[in-house]
Amino acid sequence: YFLAWQVLDEFARQVSKMDWPSGSPATISYSALDGYLSKYQNPRDADPMTRVQAELDETKIILHNTMESLLERGEKLDDLVSKSEVLGAQSKAFYKTARKQNSCCEIM
Repeated sequence: YFLAWQVLDEFARQVSKMDWPSGSPATISYSALDGYLSKYQNPRDADPMTRVQAELDETKIILHNTMESLLERGEKLDDLVSKSEVLGAQSKAFYKTARKQNSCCEIM
């Protein structure tokens, strides 16, 4: 809404108020209007609140993606921890078995 007032004020400065009632696009020249219309076709450019909301939405999507990948990494780490615990238990069992096997034989 601020932009509309800004454009209206600029129009009022450039075009005489006496020309308003009888004026038409053919008789009144306001060249800045084309620039404003092309510049503010995108709502993100026209309204700061819309731009901030769009940026927040993008940030929220990035944050959700980051959290999902962190959860996936956490699951992978949990899998690695459980596999390493199993491997540790198996290596202890192998060590005990090897020790029993070697205890019966003496090295010459």
